[in-house]
Amino acid sequence: MYILLILFGAIVSYFFWIQYIYYRQNSAKSRKHWLRFMLCRDKQIKSSQTSDLTGDVRALFLTAHPDDECMFFAPAILRLVELNASVHLLCLSQGNYYNQGFQRREELLDSCAVLGIPASQVTIHDCKELPDDPNVEWSISMASSLILKHIRAHSINLVLTFDGRGVSGHSNHTAIYKAVRILNSPTDCSLVSLLTIGVLRKYLSFLELPISWLLPSDLCCVIGSKGYIQAKRAMLCHRTQLLWFRYLYIWFSRYMIINTFQVIDQGPKNLKIY
Repeated sequence: MYILLILFGAIVSYFFWIQYIYYRQNSAKSRKHWLRFMLCRDKQIKSSQTSDLTGDVRALFLTAHPDDECMFFAPAILRLVELNASVHLLCLSQGNYYNQGFQRREELLDSCAVLGIPASQVTIHDCKELPDDPNVEWSISMASSLILKHIRAHSINLVLTFDGRGVSGHSNHTAIYKAVRILNSPTDCSLVSLLTIGVLRKYLSFLELPISWLLPSDLCCVIGSKGYIQAKRAMLCHRTQLLWFRYLYIWFSRYMIINTFQVIDQGPKNLKIY
C-alpha cells in the first residue's frame, strides 16, 4: 500500500511538472527569449529592443515533402504564427513517389492554411534533380542554390529545417541539412535544425516534455491542446497519406506537440549558383 502511494504521488508530481513546464514555455518571458534568439544575431539589434520587433521575424521552413510541415514542424510553425511572424514554407519536392504529386500539392496548401501560412508564402519545387525518392541522392549544390535564392528573395532571417539524421532518417531530409550547412546565407539569418530523438522518446507524446526541457537545446517550443488539435487538422488534410500507422503517429508522436532545435554549424562554403 505504501509503495502504491509513493507511485501515485510520483505520477501526480510528474503531471504537475509537465503542466509547469508548459506554462513556463508559453509565458511572456519565453516569447521574449524566442525574439532575442531570432533577431539578436544581427549585431544592429539590441536584446532590449526585441519586444517591439515581432513582425520583423521572417521565418522559412525547409521541408522535403508535403506533410513534413505538420508531421514534424507544427509546434514551431504555430508558435511563430502566434507571434505574428511572417512564416514561409519551401518544399523541395511535390511528393510524387506514388504519382500523387498534384493531389499532394493541394493537400500541402490546405495543411498550410490550417497552420496559418498563406498560400502566397508557400513554394513547392518540382525538378527532376530533387525527386521524392529515398533511393535517389539529391544534388546538394542545387538544393543550396534554390534555398539561398528563396532566402534572398524574401529577406528571410530565420531558417528551420531537419538535422543530420532527418528525424525519420529519410535521405531527402538529410540532404536538406547538408544543403543548408554550405549556404552563404546573410549574416543576420539564423539557421536551426530540428533535433532527432530516439524511438522511445519520439512516441511518448506530451509525456516526453520534461526530457526535452532538461536536455540542452538552443530553441524549444511547446503547444497545448488547442495547438495540437490544429496540428492534427493540418495532418488530416493529407488524405493520400492517411494509412493506419499515420493515425498512431498523430496520437503518440511528441513532434506533434514539442519541437527542439539546435543552431546549425555551417561547414565549408562551396555553393555553386545555378
